[in-house]
Amino acid sequence: MASDRIFGLVVIMVALAYIASALQIQASFLSDPVGPKLFPIIVGVVSILSGLVMILRPDESPEWPKGKTLLQLAIALGALVAYAYALKPMGFLLPTAVVAAILSYQIEPRRIPSLLTGLGLSVGLYIMFKYGLGLGLVALPKSLVG
Repeated sequence: MASDRIFGLVVIMVALAYIASALQIQASFLSDPVGPKLFPIIVGVVSILSGLVMILRPDESPEWPKGKTLLQLAIALGALVAYAYALKPMGFLLPTAVVAAILSYQIEPRRIPSLLTGLGLSVGLYIMFKYGLGLGLVALPKSLVG
């Protein structure tokens, strides 16, 4: 019970810092209704509510992951951190395909389906974000494109 309450408190503190940093964002006069400021604030408020639920209604006997599960969580965390750093220099398609394949392999350890899932997600998300939402994504590193 104590671990849930401590984690809930940590979540609230991080969410408050997140909201404070979101309030520092300078919005231009041509921004959309949600804007660059409101969306992070909404995420922070939802996180605060989640932290409050953890404090007020903790799990009676939480089971912390051990052994193989903890290793898989560490691999997933490492892959996502590496993804964040690789996205700008490597473009969107390659890092997204690799990380999606790693995470897919962790869910169901079959190589070919995991690779196909990574490729499909990478291309599908790129098309959706680039052309559907109009985001300025770079597909591949400039060294490959020229």
